[in-house]
Amino acid sequence: GGALPPEEELKATVLQLRETVLQQKETIGSQREAIRELTGKLSRCESADGKSAAGTWKKELGKGKDTMGDLPRDPAQVIDQLSRTMQTLKDRLGGKGRPGRGHQLRANVSYAALPNDLREMLQRRLGDLERQLLSKVAELEDEKSLLHNETSAHRQKTETALNALLERVSELEKGNSAFKSPDEFKVSLPLRTNYLYGKIKKTLPELYAFTVCLWLRSSASPGIGTPFSYAVPGQANEIVLIEWGNNPIELLINDKVAQLPLFISDGKWHHICITWTTRDGMWEAFQDGEKLGTGENLAPWHPIKPGGVLILGQEQDTVGGRFDATQAFVGEMSQFNIWDRVLKAEDIMNIANCSTNMPGNVIPWVDNNVDVFGGATKWPVETCEERLLDL
Repeated sequence: GGALPPEEELKATVLQLRETVLQQKETIGSQREAIRELTGKLSRCESADGKSAAGTWKKELGKGKDTMGDLPRDPAQVIDQLSRTMQTLKDRLGGKGRPGRGHQLRANVSYAALPNDLREMLQRRLGDLERQLLSKVAELEDEKSLLHNETSAHRQKTETALNALLERVSELEKGNSAFKSPDEFKVSLPLRTNYLYGKIKKTLPELYAFTVCLWLRSSASPGIGTPFSYAVPGQANEIVLIEWGNNPIELLINDKVAQLPLFISDGKWHHICITWTTRDGMWEAFQDGEKLGTGENLAPWHPIKPGGVLILGQEQDTVGGRFDATQAFVGEMSQFNIWDRVLKAEDIMNIANCSTNMPGNVIPWVDNNVDVFGGATKWPVETCEERLLDL
């Protein structure tokens, strides 16, 4: 029996208990027949001289039974015989009484009917079953609690994993040794979303003039989006270069607008330079080393405010945030440099035709000064000569 599973042992025990109950019912039926027989004999005894002894025997009769023959007529003998009968009944009934509700099952199987080893085995099995049931209930309650918290736990686990990956990416970017030199990389922004962007760690000082130059490649339609934007507290459009929808590419300074005669959405590399000065708000636009346009009265006598945020690939509605996916830049860019003066046309031509390398004295294009976010990536850039061949 010990080799059986707990469920099979329990079934066998229940069958044994049922057989014992049936046996007890048969015994009780036979005892009732004996009691009726003894009651008839008691009536005959009461007509004799031993009424008091027979009365005592009748009181005790409810507690036991016997299958003896006719009782002797002598009252003393009747009392002695009834005493022996009572002892026999007690032995057979095993001290049966009316069980309490909590012990009804054990009362149906008397201790006289079950051997000690079987009784102990039943008690052990019942105890084991009770512990198994309690354990199962506890497991179900735990499982319910886990299912209830499954969504939040899964989300927290996912966020933890993403944060770990972002930290790892940041570490790799800081120690990136894939670029031959600190400036030979490009930023890739392949999707028009509001979460892919690059950020220049260094900010701008107060400027009374500037030149911005960069290489970019985009075939997005309609409009390439926003290659860069500079926002300061109180003015989100301090400096913005944007081509939005079917509008021409525009330069915004202090939220004032000038349309530039540039055409750069053909999927090829182009070198772009823009100059500006507070004096009369003069501006110039160069594409691939050639001046294509000039103008004035663009935010004249307005110095560029310092301490703002410079973002690559997104237009800022607040300082450093609230990007609009429809205004996002789609493509690649490299060699984003800013000077605090208006460069000569000759210098711009030399930069565009790869004959000179002039890092910006305010914002130079170096790896450790550019962070990327949201899936934007850094890659080794084509050589300047390869970019020229793409024109």
